[in-house]
Parts: sequence; C-alpha cells; structure tokens
Amino acid sequence: MFRSLTLKWIATLLLTSLIGVVLVGVFAYRTTVTEFDRLRSDQAEALFVQNVTSYYQATESWAGIEGWLRTEPGIASPQRWFQPPQWFALVDMNGIVVAGRGPLNTGDQIPAAMMEAGIPITIDGKQVGTALLAQMPPALDPREQRYMDGANRALLVGALGASATALVVGILLSRQFLRPLSELTRAITAMRAGNLDQRVQIRTRDELGILAQTFNEMSANLYHAIQHRKQMTADIAHDLRTPLTVIGGYLEALRDGTLKPTPERFSVMSDEVRLLQRLVEDLRTLSLADAGELKLLRAPVNPRELLERVAVSFEESAATAGITLYVKTADDLSDILIDQERMVQVLGNLVSNALRHTPRGGTVTLQAQTTAGGVQLMVSDTGSGIRPEDLPKVFDRFYRSDPSRQSDSGESGLGLAIVKSIVEAHGGTIAAQSQLEAGTTMLITLPRPPGAP
Repeated sequence: MFRSLTLKWIATLLLTSLIGVVLVGVFAYRTTVTEFDRLRSDQAEALFVQNVTSYYQATESWAGIEGWLRTEPGIASPQRWFQPPQWFALVDMNGIVVAGRGPLNTGDQIPAAMMEAGIPITIDGKQVGTALLAQMPPALDPREQRYMDGANRALLVGALGASATALVVGILLSRQFLRPLSELTRAITAMRAGNLDQRVQIRTRDELGILAQTFNEMSANLYHAIQHRKQMTADIAHDLRTPLTVIGGYLEALRDGTLKPTPERFSVMSDEVRLLQRLVEDLRTLSLADAGELKLLRAPVNPRELLERVAVSFEESAATAGITLYVKTADDLSDILIDQERMVQVLGNLVSNALRHTPRGGTVTLQAQTTAGGVQLMVSDTGSGIRPEDLPKVFDRFYRSDPSRQSDSGESGLGLAIVKSIVEAHGGTIAAQSQLEAGTTMLITLPRPPGAP
C-alpha cells in the first residue's frame, strides 16, 4: 500500500496512537459512567440514611415514616432539606418493611440474609433499622445528563487532539529519524551510478549512527580498492607490455632479416620470457592467497637452519656487491611449524631487496629471536632506508616510492605483497621499520606451534 518508508512510519505511529486513544477513551468513559453512578448511589444512600435517622430521633419510632418520606419538600419537617431519591425501602429491627419501595411492599417480612446486605441505621451506637436498595437508580436528570454529555465531549475532543498531535509529532519525528536513511539512500544511488567516494553525516550514536559509520567505512574501503585495482591493472599492463614489446621487436626483426639470430639476442628474449613467467606466477600466488587457497606444507623447522639456508643462497650475490651477510640467532629457539619453501621465498625476497638497496661496504643481517607469542625473524640492512610517508605502503601491490621507476630491474613489483600474503597465511604478521640513510628492518612474527614450550 505504502511505498514510502516515511508514510509507513507516520501511518504506523498514527495507527498506534489511535488505538491507544480509543482504548483510553473507552476505559475512561466506562470508568466515568461507573463512578458517576456509584457517586449517585452513595449520595442517595447517605441522604436517605440521614433523613430517616433524623425522623427516628425526632419521633423515637418508625410510625408514619412512609407518609413522611412521600411528602413534598415544602411540607416536610425542618430536618429534611430536600427530597431524597426514592430508591430505598426501610425495614425495622423485626425485619418488617415500614416504608416500601419497588418490589418490597410495606408489611413484608424480609429474610435475615437479605437484611445483612442492607445499610444499618444506628443512633448512639444502637441499630434501629435497615435501609435496602429496592430499585435501580432512575435515568439521569437534566443536570446530570449535561454533566455526562460534557464529559463525553471532553473525551472526544481529547481523542481528536491526541490523534492530531500524534500525526504532527509523527511527521516531525519521521523527518528526524529517517533523515539518515534518506541520506544513505542518496549515497547508495550515487554509488550505483559510479560515484564510489560517498560519505553520510553521522548524526546519532544509535543503530542508525552505527549504520552510517559502517557505510562510510565500506564506501572508503571500496573506493580505495577500486582505485588500487585500477592502478594495479595499469601497472600489470605496463609490466606485461614492456617484455612483450622487446620480444615482439626482436622476432619481427629476425623474421624480416633485419637482425641476424645470435646467442646474445636469444638470451635477451629468454630473459624477457622469464620475467613474464615470474610476473604470471606472482599474480597466481596472490590470487590463491586472496581466495584462501594458498596451500602450505607445514613441518617443524629450526629458525637458525632456515636463515642459514637463505644466507647460503645469497652469499655470492652479497660478495659480488661488496656487502657483508650475517646470521645471528638466539640459542633457545624452538622449532616453528611452517612451509619451508614458502618461507624461504619470503626471506629470499626480503634479502634480495636489502642487497639491492644497500651500498657497497654495508651489511645485511638475518636474525631470529623468541617472543611472547612465538618466534620473530628479522632482515636488517644498512641501506638508504624508506621515507616515512612511504613506509605504510611498502606492502601494497605494485607500489613504488618513485612512480617513474619501472620494472627494468627484473622485479615484478609484487614481491612484498606476496611476502605479506604468505606470512599471513601462516598466521603471522610482518612490519617494516626504517630510517632514511640508516637502514631498514623487516620483522616477521610467527606463532609458536601448539604444545611447544
């Protein structure tokens, strides 16, 4: 029926208010009528008891009481200040009706059980008779009817006023409560149109405020992810285009006879093919890690043996570059449960980066130590360091602190991203610490295997 959430909110609030008003009105009306009838009965009872008590005090008997009750106010005794309602019958102490009303006639004998339900008439602590309600109260007189009509009109006006107030308050509250949802709707519509960088104002701290905050975070993450994907796609296209251009140029020249086939030219093309293969393999590794399908063949490995294996692999490269390569570990290291080949890939990538950015005469150190939660592996160098603004981004895919630097060094630009994915697949963490012109340290923290001391 209603397609607008605002109309649904107003209709719900108005319907709820109307139901409440109707229920309150019904109960108030019934209570008013009941209490008014009770008030009439109480007043009539009090007046009747007062008059017959005055009569008995004046005459010391009930003789002539029936005629006295039926006399007009103008010829009544001075004690009767107005005519009492004719609802009650009077019974003496012997159970004989001395003033009949309704079905109770004068002279009737009243049962004791019925006497107990009556109103005792006492003088100086002594009961002299009993008043019995003999007939139901008559219809309201004009003054009483005006009073009830006024009360009913007041209830009706109050109900209409409450309904109108509920409608106005519902409209005002709907604007206040549903404003965040309207803003969210506009922002989502804009995102659907392609404008992903959306923000909504957080107005409250309730569920709607949490929803707005969550939307802002989602929008920011999605925007950055899309921007990152665009940049990564451009970088992949560039990194693929460069070796393909080299290979294509050589093949075309060889086919046309412009260049003669030589071992050196085939070696260049082979290097470019290996670069392409490495880039494809790196992308495949990241894809598996993102999908949670990166397989790990875990086995207990001694950290020192792991570091020494990596150091041996880079001894010749370090010596050629004039860089000293150290391995330093604590004596009380426990085994770590890892995929050794994957972790060698991680450490090899870090050592390769350290050697590439460390000048001749510098040092690269591989260390391992025990921490509260497991074992920490470190690769430190005395190289040029990383700028503070670049440090949080070093593990991003294809991130380059110098955008003009291309992949002519043979690297795919995915090395540190792969390192992070493999470490996190092991349940560990990796962080970078660096100072310009002082060096960089990469810290890998791996959890202790279950049951290890």
